Amino acid sequence: MAEEQAEAPRFEIFRGADAPTLDECGCMTREGEAPNLLAVMPRIMKAGMERGEQVDVPYRRPGMSLSRLWLKSGFPLPLHSHDCDCLYYIVAGSIQLGSETLAAGDGFFVGSEVPYGYSAGPEGAEVIEFRATDSFNIRIRDKPVAAWEKDAEKVRAAQERWASEPFPGGRLPERA
Repeated sequence: MAEEQAEAPRFEIFRGADAPTLDECGCMTREGEAPNLLAVMPRIMKAGMERGEQVDVPYRRPGMSLSRLWLKSGFPLPLHSHDCDCLYYIVAGSIQLGSETLAAGDGFFVGSEVPYGYSAGPEGAEVIEFRATDSFNIRIRDKPVAAWEKDAEKVRAAQERWASEPFPGGRLPERA
C-alpha cells in the first residue's frame, strides 16, 4: 500500500472528453452465471437496451477509479453486485432505489458483494461512481425469464421516447 501511495501522482488533471467507455477501459469483468438472462439477452438487445445507458471512465489509476453513468428515463439497472465498495453521487436527474427516490446532490454507498439495482427517474440520471480500486467485477443476479422479458418490454416501449430524449446533464455526446 505504501508503494502504491508513493507512486501515485500528487496532482493530476483529467479530461472527461478523453474518457474511454467502460468496455474500452476493460476495468470491469462480468462474473457469475445468469442463465435466464442469457436466454433472454437477444430480445433485450433487440429491444434497444444500449440506447438507454452510456458509461465511461474519466479517471483510473492503481487503487482508484471514477466512472460516469448516463441513464435515460426509466432505464432499469438490474440487481447486481461488485467485489468492491462503491460510492455513488447523483449529478443530474433522479433514480429510484427501492422505495427511495434520490435526486441530484444525493448519493449512496454499497459495500462489496451487496446486491442492489435501481431505475432512472422520469428525467433520466447522471451518476458518478467512486471506487478504491482500478479493476472490479459485476455479478448480475438472475431472475425468472418472465421478469427479464418484462424488462425487455419496458426497454422496447421506451425506444420512441429515448430517441428524442437527451442524456441528463447535457454534456454527453451520443456515441456511434
